[in-house]
Amino acid sequence: MMDNLYDVIIIGGGPAGLAAAIYLARAKYRVLIVEKERFGGQITITSEVVNFPGVFKTSGKDLTETMRKQAEAFGAEFILAEATGFDLTGDIKKVITNRGELFCFGILLATGAHPRKIGFKGENEFKGHGVAYCATCDGEFFTGKEVFVIGGGYAAAEESIFLTRYAKHVTIFIRGDDFSCAKSIADMAKNHEKITVLTNTIVVSAEGDTALRLLKYKNIKTGEVTEYKAKNGETFGIFVFAGYEPETEFVKNIVKLDEKGYVETDEQQKTNVDGLYAAGDVCVKNLRQVVTAVGDGAIAATELERYAAAMQKKTGRKAKRKDNARQESAEDSKETENKDDTLFDADTKVQLKAVFSKMEHPLLLKLYLNEKPLSKELENYVRTMAKLTDKLSVEVVREHTEKETPCVRIFRQDHSDTGLAFHGVPGGHEFTSFVLGLYNAAGTGQSIDESLKEQIGNIRKEIHMQILVSLSCTMCPELVTAAQKIASMNPLVSAEVYDINHFGDKKEKYNVMSVPCLVINEDKVTFGKKNIEQILQLLS
Repeated sequence: MMDNLYDVIIIGGGPAGLAAAIYLARAKYRVLIVEKERFGGQITITSEVVNFPGVFKTSGKDLTETMRKQAEAFGAEFILAEATGFDLTGDIKKVITNRGELFCFGILLATGAHPRKIGFKGENEFKGHGVAYCATCDGEFFTGKEVFVIGGGYAAAEESIFLTRYAKHVTIFIRGDDFSCAKSIADMAKNHEKITVLTNTIVVSAEGDTALRLLKYKNIKTGEVTEYKAKNGETFGIFVFAGYEPETEFVKNIVKLDEKGYVETDEQQKTNVDGLYAAGDVCVKNLRQVVTAVGDGAIAATELERYAAAMQKKTGRKAKRKDNARQESAEDSKETENKDDTLFDADTKVQLKAVFSKMEHPLLLKLYLNEKPLSKELENYVRTMAKLTDKLSVEVVREHTEKETPCVRIFRQDHSDTGLAFHGVPGGHEFTSFVLGLYNAAGTGQSIDESLKEQIGNIRKEIHMQILVSLSCTMCPELVTAAQKIASMNPLVSAEVYDINHFGDKKEKYNVMSVPCLVINEDKVTFGKKNIEQILQLLS
């Protein structure tokens, strides 16, 4: 248990969690961030951040990546895993994840929140076929189409402006008399030539066949109902930006929540449970912004410092920091920096080497290429990655019948097919999921619950999963990683990932207007992020 003992475990890798990690690691405590999707949180989908003090202008992704590097430089550790439960009895707490059990003195909940559904007729039916929740992920699908946005807050205003890059026109429905966000961003939306704002308006229903064809909306003051009908066989999009719901489902029976499900804390971010703190958007608070999230994280961290010190003294136990590991990695990175390739930066090479060192068996990456530039990009990408380890070898299949090229297929050392493949170039948000796919295919890989292992082993029929993604989508990697894990454990299951921006035929065939999209055996189509358990339910 000593190797898995931390002073503090932070659940969630958004701004609040990263800020807390910076403070704790700098104070020489051993801290681990457990993140189930991608480090950075919801703010990574925001293309422009202009109200963070001291930073004139940046993107959400760049801002949080700098925070992550700061935390790492001070010695914080990171793991991609999903926390599923806790044992908070005793002085040493247990965090249960889908990659095993972890132990610590204190815990910080920084799980954030996810987009809230409205509940209008047709919302669930057309999710992925016209109804969306992420402009960055799905905006491009509505190029040249009419788009309707539901919401009157900051996200609705900002994302509506972003959507004008693609949409023919954007109409915003606000339930109240005006926007509820800052006047500066509201005025930008109101004054935009491609945006119309309708106040006191709600959506009644969204209807159609395989896509949206009819929208009914109502003025709640006059009672007038208006219909919008798509013309000439066209469709349209509806984006919902109506606030967020806290990610607290897995702690609802452990910690005190308010009526909306947010965690209640005191001024020091402490919950009603000793040793358990909360920070960021998951908490009850008046303002949910990056600046308040990092403030919460800093406050919680200083309190957890005191708590961890007290527990060290009480138990006589001390978590062993791995400062030397980072130092050795830095030396490794200097060595690789001298090479002529520049595809992966020094920090990325460090992370890749750490994963490759844990691979139990070598893998063969077979490339199926064509004459297009994307094939050259994929070949360079894969060969550059393979140079970093002796666990990967590359083979270009010169004569093949692979129609969906370019493609990289993953084989074992004995040339048996793992069932994992990526069509396109696995960059952007799919970089991590691709690397985890290699790790899972090369041996035991990520640990999962025994019950899930049994369910995967009990699959007795051939199942082909296609996962359609966009490299800019923050919700796709969780589904990709989960599907690949299942495929790596059962030879009857395959999981092939497609960058939908290069495989438009897939988009047309399955009428995809949102990602991630999971297609099972060519006919069962579902949308949204899913974990292993949720995929297994679909497969059964």
